Amino acid sequence: MQPDFYINSSGKISTEFVRRNILTFNQAALFIRQLPYGRNSNKNDLTTLFLDNCGTCSTKHALLKQLAIENNFDEMKLIVGLFKMNGKNTPEVSTTLKRNHLEYIPEAHCYLRYKNLILDYTKQNSKPSDFIDDLIEEIEISPNQIADYKVNYHKNYLVTWLDKTEQLNLTLSDLWTIREQCIQNLADSAV
Repeated sequence: MQPDFYINSSGKISTEFVRRNILTFNQAALFIRQLPYGRNSNKNDLTTLFLDNCGTCSTKHALLKQLAIENNFDEMKLIVGLFKMNGKNTPEVSTTLKRNHLEYIPEAHCYLRYKNLILDYTKQNSKPSDFIDDLIEEIEISPNQIADYKVNYHKNYLVTWLDKTEQLNLTLSDLWTIREQCIQNLADSAV
């Protein structure tokens, strides 16, 4: 069963939705899902999604989690999951991975968890089956942890992964550059 609640808070995020005549969580989730994939000008201010008219997995799901917090809907969890991003589950990055002789790259993906449901509103066609079979680990975070905390968590995992995968002969900086190109591939495909 999909989560839903009426937006009745006067919080910052709730106010932005109500201003757009979006009155329930399901309406908000649909609005967010339909926004194009793209980086925000300031991921520390979630209202920039409304100005930038786009968002990433991090900003879109953090904004929906913040909406749940403002409306005392405590059952919603914001999750960052590390998964093996490859050409099969993310076709937009296959050329970049092949060019760099990588079968996959561990990627940190944000989504929501409600009871036993995984909810992914990143793109119009996003669904948990896009990554669930390649999930490595997941942790719960708060909306204010999508910037520095998430990046540090991701980079720390990559350092450990590189140590275990010495034949790659890559530095963290090399790997992060490849990862950034993959994210750019995703943004370019959303245009």
